[in-house]
Amino acid sequence: MSPMLKIAVGAAAGAGIGYLMYRFVGCRTGACPLTGNPYVAMVIWGAIGAIMAAGK
Repeated sequence: MSPMLKIAVGAAAGAGIGYLMYRFVGCRTGACPLTGNPYVAMVIWGAIGAIMAAGK
């Protein structure tokens, strides 16, 4: 698997986890930065997934 594809798959998996965190954990007040907004959660967790996939 090429390194770029590996990073893209990691980012997609992370974004999926981010959405699931928003959906099932969530934040009732909206004050939680990681779970209060689905887009923010997907970007943050997608970045974490990409970083983990790029690790050696």
